[in-house]
Amino acid sequence: MEHLSYYEILEVSQNADKTTIKKAYKKMAKKYHPDKNAGDKEAEQKFKLINEAYQCLSDDEQRSIYDRYGKEGLQSMGGARRSHSSAGFDDLGAMFEEMFSGFGGGRTRRQNPADMDQYPLDMNIDMYIDFNEAVFGCEKEIEYTYKKACEVCGGTGAKDGKLTTCPQCKGQGQIYMKQGFMTFSQTCPVCNGVGSSATDKCKECHGKGYEEVKEKITISIPKGIDSGNRLRVSGKGNIGKKGNRGDLYVTFEVKPDKHFIRDDNDVYIEIPVFFTQAIKGDTLTIPSLTGELELKLDVGTKDKQRYVFRGEGIEDVHGHGKGDLIAVIQMQYPKKLNHEQIALLDKLQDSFGVESKPHEGILDSVIDKMKNWFK
Repeated sequence: MEHLSYYEILEVSQNADKTTIKKAYKKMAKKYHPDKNAGDKEAEQKFKLINEAYQCLSDDEQRSIYDRYGKEGLQSMGGARRSHSSAGFDDLGAMFEEMFSGFGGGRTRRQNPADMDQYPLDMNIDMYIDFNEAVFGCEKEIEYTYKKACEVCGGTGAKDGKLTTCPQCKGQGQIYMKQGFMTFSQTCPVCNGVGSSATDKCKECHGKGYEEVKEKITISIPKGIDSGNRLRVSGKGNIGKKGNRGDLYVTFEVKPDKHFIRDDNDVYIEIPVFFTQAIKGDTLTIPSLTGELELKLDVGTKDKQRYVFRGEGIEDVHGHGKGDLIAVIQMQYPKKLNHEQIALLDKLQDSFGVESKPHEGILDSVIDKMKNWFK
């Protein structure tokens, strides 16, 4: 990017007007701004070049010199660049305050501090529920604490509701610093962004501006809820200065089950199968979420083989059908054999004849091949 022309850096044509250049600059500066690319050195370098390009092309005199002589011409006219720099810097600063309001750099029209709530009206609580409660749904009573604006001070935290403009930020809630042609802002450390402070604290709420109230409510948890899902309970959040109330959000964490393993709306269960059952292809009775199911094993079923029962999983929380139940075979072998069992296995093996010794043909061919190596 360092080798591109200023027009190429801003991705505009050489005959672009000021409005087009400004629009292109805003788009690219927002894309590569350090606040959005923390720790990205390449984005930081691009950001510097974008600003350098705009500083030149937004100034008629500098642009004229650049069009005729390139960057070398600008360097030889350093005095002219400096004489016009302050106006360009102010323009850039104002633009950034407009573009990045909301994430670290914006001078926005502020509300009256007396009307501003000191806490968000929406709130969240976490809830742990059992596996079966998530699968089948249930009703739960919850007790939680919400914030309510102090009636004595009107939620300001100040005695008689009287606030004084913050002397540090002059009521802006932000303080601004210039580094070269860049303007940065941060939350005022004195008033914490409020723009005002209490001369005397309210005795009722001790300057917090709110009281904490406990409440019990009963919520209906739908079938199929999963970890990370949120349920919104309308009008049960914090209460602001004007009496408006936010929403309560409940975020769920589902406890694991000893036997069933959930994967989205599918459910897995391991089925221990003795090797003789697998060889014969027995029919087994296995548990499901709603009762019992019959599992007919294939003759010679293998370890980790899966059997799928369609629609026997979990009902989708949004009503998009049901998942499947997947039975995973976990092969079991005897740990010890007595003489009678060994004799019976020998007899069984002999009954299969050559089929019971598949390794012999392979080993014979390998041995013959190796003999040829040493001739």
